[in-house]
Amino acid sequence: MKGNEKLENETSEDIPLEKQDVLTSTRTVIKRALDRLGYPQEVYELMKEPLRMMTVRIPVRMDDGSIKIFTGYRAQHNDAVGPTKGGVRFHPDVTETEVKALSIWMSLKAGIVDLPYGGGKGGIVCDPREMSFPELERLSRGYVRAISQIVGPTKDIPAPDVFTNSQIMAWMMDEYSRMKEFDSPGFITGKPIVLGGSHGRESATAKGVTICIREAAKKKGINLEGARIVIQGFGNAGSFLAKFMHDAGAKVVGISDVYGGLHDPDGLDIDYLLDRRDSFGTVTKLFKNTISNDELLELDCDILVPAAIENQITVNNADKIKAEIIVEAANGPTTIEATEILSNRGVLLVPDVLASAGGVTVSYFEWVQNNQGFYWTEEEVEERLEKVMVTSFENVYRVSSSRGVDMRLAAYMVGVRKMAEASRFRGWI
Repeated sequence: MKGNEKLENETSEDIPLEKQDVLTSTRTVIKRALDRLGYPQEVYELMKEPLRMMTVRIPVRMDDGSIKIFTGYRAQHNDAVGPTKGGVRFHPDVTETEVKALSIWMSLKAGIVDLPYGGGKGGIVCDPREMSFPELERLSRGYVRAISQIVGPTKDIPAPDVFTNSQIMAWMMDEYSRMKEFDSPGFITGKPIVLGGSHGRESATAKGVTICIREAAKKKGINLEGARIVIQGFGNAGSFLAKFMHDAGAKVVGISDVYGGLHDPDGLDIDYLLDRRDSFGTVTKLFKNTISNDELLELDCDILVPAAIENQITVNNADKIKAEIIVEAANGPTTIEATEILSNRGVLLVPDVLASAGGVTVSYFEWVQNNQGFYWTEEEVEERLEKVMVTSFENVYRVSSSRGVDMRLAAYMVGVRKMAEASRFRGWI
């Protein structure tokens, strides 16, 4: 027992922050948030790990007749507040550690925007870019069959994530409905509109980021019209965000995808780039004069939006960031040490658990509409999302100012409190 305790202490305290994996770094900030709020150690012991973690093996018949076995995961972090909620990603680099961390982030997001959810997350180790449409359908249905015992409209509600979309959600909903022998639109969100999806869901994450950018710009006294913005990543969130910023009168001076970046100090032609972008968010391969993603992050700009992958802003490049505002559209793009460096320099960093919470918020709206059988217009969805995101931003900003902490720690403090209190009232701690 003492040996295990020592190992745990080494994991959370002794490993340098910059070298911590995504789960360990998440635990580090949760521990700081709980300590600031005055909660005892047992609350952290409950929060540091998902309550449930399922690993499944999914046999899929491939188009050539062979059988391939895929590994999938589903994590349910904490259901004290309500059913768990979170996306399913299809990616070759999915790991159990990543899925656990992402489920914790979903709990925090739900707490920050005050939803009646805990956090869940799922993933399958695969590369959908190398799979046919029928293979993806068989994999999607196989995943639902494998996790069916622990998911459902009142247990755990999946949603789209990296490399999954409304079509995959439709297959999953259909498979679940067949198994339960009744129509179950509330089992999953991010569905096509004709199958009970919500207006505004596809662009919800980017819309939430847009609202956070606008509110952060107000705090810094920056006029959004004419502001220079760099967006790393041109997938779902990045591409919608580029369009929203362009339409708001901002100058998007840099964008990137996995192959490199494009830069124009006078502003890029976003409509042209969106027209040329493929379904995986790739566009830079069409151009010769590209820059690296590292160079993109260090461009002269007012607002930087990391909307790609984890650990992009580190101790190695934090001092070179020129933006006054960083708004994280991706999960975990800035390390803990880089966050401290940027905050000490006066950079306003809006963390991922706040900035990207628009997606889960509109997923909640979709679930509510499914449960009621009454559907809202796009204008109603956007009006409700605006209210939730502005209120949430102000709550986190107020905690940051009053407690003298950076926005990331403030967001964790806001996000973890509801979960901790629900667990306490249930008698778990």
